[in-house]
Amino acid sequence: MSGPRDSQVESDGEFQAATKRSDVPNWASNVSRLRVDQAPQGAINLNVNGKLVTSPIQGFGKMWQKTYRVRLNGAQVTPEEVISTWKAHFPDYWPPGNRFYAPLTGIKPGEVGLINMSLPGRAKLSTGVLVLYADEESFTLMTPQGHFFAGWITFSAAVEGHETVAQAQVLMRAGDPLYELGLAFGGHGQEDRFWQRTLENLATHFDVDEPEIETKTTCIDSRRQWRRAGNVWHNAGIRTGLYMVTMPIRWPARRLRRPGQGL
Repeated sequence: MSGPRDSQVESDGEFQAATKRSDVPNWASNVSRLRVDQAPQGAINLNVNGKLVTSPIQGFGKMWQKTYRVRLNGAQVTPEEVISTWKAHFPDYWPPGNRFYAPLTGIKPGEVGLINMSLPGRAKLSTGVLVLYADEESFTLMTPQGHFFAGWITFSAAVEGHETVAQAQVLMRAGDPLYELGLAFGGHGQEDRFWQRTLENLATHFDVDEPEIETKTTCIDSRRQWRRAGNVWHNAGIRTGLYMVTMPIRWPARRLRRPGQGL
C-alpha cells in the first residue's frame, strides 16, 4: 500500500470467497487479516489486528437471516440521501452503551471500524468490522474472528411506492458454541432490539413520528458446524474480559516501562 493510513487491511490471499469482485471500486480488495494502526481517542483496539474476516461458512451455530425495515413516512428523502446520512452518522444511531468508531476516512470499501459493545451482566466486547462494500444506496460490514457472529450485515435504502424504506439485513451464524448458547438464552432478542432501536433513531432523524419497525427472522440452516467449535479460542468476549480484569496489573507495568524510568 502507498502512504500511511489510520486503518487498513493486510492482504495475504488466505481469504477470497467474499471479495471476488475486487475489480469493482465499490468492493474491498481481496483481504484476510484486519489491521488498525491508530485507534480513535477513547476506543479500545482489541481483537482486531491480525484477525481473519469470517463469512457464515466459518461460523459455528445455526444460520439466520434477519431483516429490519422502517418506512420513512412523510420524509421527502431519496435512498441516496438516507445512505449518505447513515454513513456519516452511523455511530450516532446506535443504542446507548455501544460505540462504533468509524475509520477517519469514513465508511469506504476496505476500511476497518472498531466496536466497543455492552453485553448482559455489564460485560464488554471489543471487536471490529471490515467495510466489505459501499455505494450510494447500500453498504455492507463483515465480521472478523472472535465477533459474536460470523457473517455480514447490509444497510440499504430503496423506494417502495411513494416512500423511502431503510433496511438492515444480517446473514449470520454464532461464532462459537458460547455465542450460540448466548443467542439461545436472550441474545437473539437483544440483537433484535439493538437494530430496531438503531432504525428508530435513523427514522427519528428524518422527523418520522412513531416509526414502526418490521422484523423478519428466517433460519436458513438449522445445523451447527461442530468442526468450527474451536472458534472459541478467538472469542472476543472472553478476551475482552481478560483484558479488563488484568488492566490493574498492566497499568503499573506500562508506567515502569516509560522512557527515563531505567527499564
